[in-house]
Amino acid sequence: MDLVTATVIYCFLVAGVFLGLWIYYDRRDHARFEAERRHVSFRCVKCGHLYAIQGDKPNSTCPRCGQENDRLRF
Repeated sequence: MDLVTATVIYCFLVAGVFLGLWIYYDRRDHARFEAERRHVSFRCVKCGHLYAIQGDKPNSTCPRCGQENDRLRF
């Protein structure tokens, strides 16, 4: 194997590693962003307070009065 062929193979291997890392971190960051972006809205039936929490929970307690509330549906 001559020097040119070895250099080309080495460059393709390095480019493949960088491409793999780029795809991995891009997907990981996208999943984290989507998880932080999702909010569920609630309205307290006792005090009327509107609030939102992160995640996808069907029930939550009101931060003001402690009443258990169902998710607000549009």
